[in-house]
Amino acid sequence: MGKSCHPPLGTSILAPASEPEVALQLRTRSADETRALGHRLGGAVRAGDVILLRGPLGGGKTVLVQGMAAGLGATVDVISPTFVLVRHYRGRLELVHADLYRLESRREIDELGLEELAAAGVLVVEWSDRAPWLEESPGVIVLELEAAAGGAANDRSVAVQRAPQHLLAALSG
Repeated sequence: MGKSCHPPLGTSILAPASEPEVALQLRTRSADETRALGHRLGGAVRAGDVILLRGPLGGGKTVLVQGMAAGLGATVDVISPTFVLVRHYRGRLELVHADLYRLESRREIDELGLEELAAAGVLVVEWSDRAPWLEESPGVIVLELEAAAGGAANDRSVAVQRAPQHLLAALSG
């Protein structure tokens, strides 16, 4: 799978994306703050929730997932599933962590069976812009992470583009 087949970052492989409405804009000033934000999210997620993460390489997606896993009570180290595509973490709910960066087609993504894998747990998808149909899942939250303009190296801007009320409340607190 060559990288040349990928669309520019932030671009859907199936349909042009319209500018999403931002429900909440957050800023973290360190990797620890990004993890803490993920921890709050992990403490609030419910079975069936789907967390879709977007952003460039180094945007803080995996760091956020590390915090989510801790918030769910997982006690193992969370690492990016870029090469294995999907990792599972056990906590109060199972966390299914997928990374779509290397996938180039809907068929490849559908073959992972993400929605089935996470039916009784929580699904977190990095590079979710490659699977816009996942936005139709009930209980979906879409987060866009990127380096904060004018900030230090680990400052992150986190745009919450869509979220169920229980997750929006956890992020707002």
